[in-house]
Parts: sequence; C-alpha cells; structure tokens
Amino acid sequence: MPEAVRPPAAAPAAAERLLQRLEWTVIRRLDGLLQGSSRTLLRGSGIDLADLREYQPHDDVRHIDWNVTARLATPHVRVFTEDRDMTAWFLLDLSPSVDFGAPGQAKRDLAEGFVGVLARLLQRHGNRVGAVLHDGSAAMGRVLPARGGRRQVLQLLLALATSARPSSLIPAPGITELQRLLGGAQGLLRRRSAVFVVSDFLSAPGWDKPLARLAQRHDVVAVRLLDPLELELPDVGLLLLRDPETGEQLQVDTHERGFRHRFARLAAQREADLRASLAHAGVDTLELSTDEDLLAALLRFMQLRGHRPRVAAANPALAAHG
Repeated sequence: MPEAVRPPAAAPAAAERLLQRLEWTVIRRLDGLLQGSSRTLLRGSGIDLADLREYQPHDDVRHIDWNVTARLATPHVRVFTEDRDMTAWFLLDLSPSVDFGAPGQAKRDLAEGFVGVLARLLQRHGNRVGAVLHDGSAAMGRVLPARGGRRQVLQLLLALATSARPSSLIPAPGITELQRLLGGAQGLLRRRSAVFVVSDFLSAPGWDKPLARLAQRHDVVAVRLLDPLELELPDVGLLLLRDPETGEQLQVDTHERGFRHRFARLAAQREADLRASLAHAGVDTLELSTDEDLLAALLRFMQLRGHRPRVAAANPALAAHG
C-alpha cells in the first residue's frame, strides 16, 4: 500500500507565502474570467438523465441509447445532468529530471505554481483535492488523501516542498517508471475524478497504456513540463551535460553546428513521439514551459476546454488498451 503523507498540523510560512503570491498574481485575475464556474476545469459525469439528442461526431459512443436509435433510425445519445462537485487528483512526477532549469524557474517550480493555482481554484468551488507524489522509482509514491479546504492546499504545497531533492549528492533512483504511478492510481481512484498528471514524461516506455486506461474512467489532463533548453542547445562552447535520471555525464562542444542540429533533430522527434502518445491515450494536454507566464498558459487551456469537447472517449483505438 502507498505511504500516506502526514504533514505537520501548521503549514510552514513558505507554503503560506507561495499560496498568497499565487492568489494575488494568478488566481485573482482568473476569477473574473471563470465567472464563478469551474466547468472548464472539471467535467462531471452525472447519473441523472436530462435529455436525449441526436448523435454528433464529438459525442462519447458509450452514451448512445441503442433503443431510441433503433426506433428512430438515427443515432441518439443520452445527456446527463453534470455533477457540480468532483474530486481532483494531482499525480505528480517529482523525479530528478523535473529539477532541470534556472534557479526559481525550474520545471519543479512550474509544477508547484500550477498545482497551487488549480488546487485553490478547485477547492474554492467545493471540490476536494488529493495527490500522489512519485519520485520516479518503482514504487507508486506517497499519497495525500483528498480533502477540501484551504488548509488542504497548503498541505499539498508543503508536501511538494518537502519532497524536493536538496542536493545533487542524493543518488537518483534510476530511469523514471511513470507507469508505476499511473498504474497504481487506477487502484487508488475508485470514483470518477478529475486527474492532472503533472510530469515532463521523461520516462521508461510503457506509460501510455496505463494513461489510456486511466482516461477511460476519469477526466484526465496531461500537464507536460518542459524547458526550451531541452529542445535546442545554445552556442555557448564546451558544456557538461548530465542525465538527471541516471547521473551519466557527457561533455559536448556546442560551438559545433552539426552537433546542435543533431540535438535539435532528435529533440523534435522525441517531441513528435510524445505528442502522438498523448493523443493516442485520449487525454487533453496542457504544455507548461519555464519561459511562459503561468496565467497565459492556464487561460489558453481553459479556452480549449471551454470550446472543444473531448473526443478521446469515442476513439476506437482506445479499445486496444482496455
């Protein structure tokens, strides 16, 4: 069984300061745009039948009413009353690679800001939030049980802060096993939930299938953390590169144009493969870059959620992951 996180009764001042800063710089500005609704953040799956209407290309095929379809000779889907509250879970990849980036602008800092903003917004709309914190090892990770209230958001930020690796002297656990986190979450999340998988997705292969299975039951959003230097190296001369997952080091000469081009080409291919895997898994994706304003990224995502229905559940390719 995963170990439960039991943070101290009083959140440290650092967590309180971070949440206050996020409330002032991001959450306050989002409030007016959300207009009191969290519909663009969570998609409920109600059980009360509200209506029947003709099938549209974006509809979930599982909601087709076959009896009505047979009588009318036109596909019809059942429309349900949307739940007003749900439980939101953050599946947090805190493996060594998320520490990449400039001080104060690393991918981990980006994850903390995103989690603080989303957790606070969701909690204020009556939703409970919980988290699983995964260090990249074979185990699923530590669990912060889902609860409501502002204090729960502080506890989540505290758990994130105390999970940080204080120095490079601590040995890395090896190549990240993201599939352990996703597979373990399937057994943990019994009720339909909103699930935010926060990761850079630098992992051993095999995570796409458990992600697709998770998306068949839950409203899953892949929150992909990235840094521009992972895509293209600058011309800065000799550079010592270190793999944060394995500790392997390599000295390269970035003056060499051919090397930089090969690096960019391989990074572009990795990008294409990753995006294809996420699309095939049938999840919405939010890309957060260390050089982008968090508010702008969240606004872009909420506009996407508000205007484009999810089509993943109707993707026949998902049947192969069942």
